[in-house]
Amino acid sequence: MTFLGTGTSVGVPVIGCDCAVCRSSDPRNKRLRSSVVYEAGGMSILVDTGPDLRQQALREKLRSIDAVVYTHAHMDHVVGFDELRAFCWHRDEPLPMHATAECMVSLKQMFAWAFSPENRERGYVRPAPHVIDGPIIYQNLTITPLPVLHGAVRTIGFLFEFPQARSLAYIPDVKQIPDETLLRIHGVDVLVIDALRNSPHPTHFSLTDALAVIELVGSSEAYLTHMSHEFDFVELSARLPRGVNVAYDGLKLHL
Repeated sequence: MTFLGTGTSVGVPVIGCDCAVCRSSDPRNKRLRSSVVYEAGGMSILVDTGPDLRQQALREKLRSIDAVVYTHAHMDHVVGFDELRAFCWHRDEPLPMHATAECMVSLKQMFAWAFSPENRERGYVRPAPHVIDGPIIYQNLTITPLPVLHGAVRTIGFLFEFPQARSLAYIPDVKQIPDETLLRIHGVDVLVIDALRNSPHPTHFSLTDALAVIELVGSSEAYLTHMSHEFDFVELSARLPRGVNVAYDGLKLHL
């Protein structure tokens, strides 16, 4: 899995900010909007299409994807939708897109031209929409939706499971994890979790929240993502418990 972006909705550096992190020359403090791509068994699954998708794909030399799965319809997770054109040019079939019913409605409203029955041109995004109502199966890869609470928008994370690979749960936007989801990810090998800032936030985990869930879940390896400019990579890394890491743009996890 490659971290395409690890930043919050405004990214880092923040426009107009002169704090030490925003002025930092450490590339690990440059955070595009949160997204990942998971690759297994010859399949490439993109999680979300944020506003930085073009830049992220060029940086990682991402040339093809087999499907897109969406966590929710907030702007920083969907508005790079049109960049999917480059992944549709060489496809004969529409690109599978998986989202909750609510998220799919938002996508169809925002990008009505793509979902229109008249959209048959190869040069445009041609979606094959799939409403998530259970695990998503691609060959030997199982992607299980993980319902969480994040403001007023229904939001999900994803559990990736592939034979002979470590399991990985990706939850980039969360304020509270229901008991059923906690039970589903208990003991997951790798946990990637939202950690927006030091102080409490009304719709996101703080660092304290994230560390508490990591301990509760019992993962041997965890990564913090969706981080603001409050966090300097080196400083934060130095005060984290063993096994907890600061994710950064371009980081690749070999599972």
